[in-house]
Amino acid sequence: MGTRVLVVEDEPGIAEPLAAHLAREGFEATAVGTVADARDAVEHTPPDVVVLDVMLPDGDGRDLCRELRASSDVPILLLTARGADADRIVGLEIGADDYIVKPFSAGELVARIRAILRRTGRVSIRHVIELVDLRLDLDARTLTKGGTPVSLAAREFDLLSLLMSRAGTVVRREEIMDEVWDPHWFGSTKTLDVHIAWLRKKLGDDPAHPRYITTIRGVGFRFTDPKPTG
Repeated sequence: MGTRVLVVEDEPGIAEPLAAHLAREGFEATAVGTVADARDAVEHTPPDVVVLDVMLPDGDGRDLCRELRASSDVPILLLTARGADADRIVGLEIGADDYIVKPFSAGELVARIRAILRRTGRVSIRHVIELVDLRLDLDARTLTKGGTPVSLAAREFDLLSLLMSRAGTVVRREEIMDEVWDPHWFGSTKTLDVHIAWLRKKLGDDPAHPRYITTIRGVGFRFTDPKPTG
């Protein structure tokens, strides 16, 4: 059984993609949009981590945080659109384990969740993807190729993680931008091509004869499916 993450967020455009990303990263993710539904979810299926929005339609997430902390030591990560230091301090003082300000990338949130789990000693299974001769450790955020460490920048790691987790399938450019950058990214998608080029260089991957990442022109990218065919 995977680590259970309860996402309490009333904006479907944030909650649904986030829950889907968490599922692809090996978590058991459930998304609810109200304080009442969060209470019900906690009572019936106690989560291992709670990702909690501050502003909810039927209450204040900080009040729910206090309530949860009074009866449980479940790790809590607060989401908010507010960036003031005072708001961060209040969140931590009422028992939250971490605090992240919108907008944020799904990759950053997953990294913070894993960091909380490590700090609280709740990590029991190491999340590793091994394909071809690559070994991607999602908890330590490290990559080795044939046993040799390969240094990746944060975006490169998140990009490779997404592609490897979907090996054999085409991941569309728009989906990559939403997952690795931000659903509200308004910059040029050429940054994706630049990061793919950097990643290929570090992997020693020839785009003309790719071993790892294949470009599907006009659509997206596909990581090699190592399973034999025929």
